[in-house]
Amino acid sequence: MKIFHIITGLKVGGAEMMLLKLLERRSPKVKAKVISLTHTDSIGKRINDLGIPVVALEMRPGTLNPFALLGLVRLLQKERPDIIHTWMYHADLLGGLAARWAGIPSIIWNIRSSDLSRERNKATTRLVVALCAKLSVLIPNRIQCCSNVAKDIHLSWGYDRDKFIITPNGFDLERFVPDSHARLAVRQELAVGVDTPLVGLIARFDPQKNHSGFFEAAGYLHKKRPDVHFLLAGDKIDTKNPAIIAAIERAGVSDVTHLLGLREDIPRIMASLDVLASSSYGEAFPNVLGEAMACGVPCAVTDVGDSAYIVGNTGKVVGSGDMKALAEALESFLDLPSEEREQIGQQARHRIQENFDISRVVKLYEALYEEVYAS
Repeated sequence: MKIFHIITGLKVGGAEMMLLKLLERRSPKVKAKVISLTHTDSIGKRINDLGIPVVALEMRPGTLNPFALLGLVRLLQKERPDIIHTWMYHADLLGGLAARWAGIPSIIWNIRSSDLSRERNKATTRLVVALCAKLSVLIPNRIQCCSNVAKDIHLSWGYDRDKFIITPNGFDLERFVPDSHARLAVRQELAVGVDTPLVGLIARFDPQKNHSGFFEAAGYLHKKRPDVHFLLAGDKIDTKNPAIIAAIERAGVSDVTHLLGLREDIPRIMASLDVLASSSYGEAFPNVLGEAMACGVPCAVTDVGDSAYIVGNTGKVVGSGDMKALAEALESFLDLPSEEREQIGQQARHRIQENFDISRVVKLYEALYEEVYAS
């Protein structure tokens, strides 16, 4: 079975990481190729290292290059994949149209977002979503969604109800594990005491992730627990980002905040934390929650996307935008005896094992391929 994945881009992100994990564990009967509408970037290089060809169309983000789109149509006509699997809105639209024009019969769209508000989305993104909603009757055979909440939101935009299937994200329980050595090593790297409480936020800089809100919560918590330090990692999470620096200064937490930027050792970073925070305004199925839980780290999250469902009774859930409540949730975890917090962390890991193990999720993806291929 020949499957081509068309994705908007290949920078580090939730969709890109899920695609990488899927390709790492693909069945031997699956022959894959990846096409990025924009650039290859770091995830594309990792996919190429798996022996999977990666083609970058080099479109400028947010623009349509008709010559690149025509080239995509010709590529699909020449190579005749059995299935086109598109990832994210622009790839759903452009990749779906190209696949139909090329005469490819089997097309799966993949939706990864649950916040389509005017305040936190570009007008062009909302336009693409509206176009996809109208074309959802004609283009995809199936619409794969990683979140029940995201499904409901897209149904309200007019997407074809009968084509949806929910496939959660999956997590590598051999890579993300509790690790007492990581806990010590990261504190040594940060030059803080071995018993320093660490609250983490692992996310690229994006309005949806609400970094300014996180620092608002950090400011509340710092007044009660000045011993707590805050660790952040992700693309553009560094001292060169003026918005991040301004938020830190407003919160008065400069002396206890560590900005690590984009890291390749996220399992190690996750395992070093006492609590992971998610302050997001919008998520579908955030990978960072499952990764932290697999490392035995409890999570305090805003009630967006499927975050509450993921953490279940092992986490704390607060309203979106309620940063005082988020601070209180973080504090409640930090105030627990270490043995009790570790027990909650063990329950969190067990929840991931039972519901979101990557091997099980890959089987769900491949079952979908078999269904679409046979139809």
